Amino acid sequence: MSLPQIPHSWRKSSRSSNQTDCVEVGCLDGGAAVRDTKDRSAGYFTTTSQQWSTFLNAVKTDRFS
Repeated sequence: MSLPQIPHSWRKSSRSSNQTDCVEVGCLDGGAAVRDTKDRSAGYFTTTSQQWSTFLNAVKTDRFS
């Protein structure tokens, strides 16, 4: 049984400057992790690489407008 991965290299958008009402994205082998900057201790959710790519593509093509 392998140990769960711990996300690393957390970052938030440069457009959020010093705001604290943001989300951060962390790196995982084969995916990404997302957490709320207002309550980092609340945990995070994870995605596969394919899920993350699909989400980013939807954002970039304004599917959430």
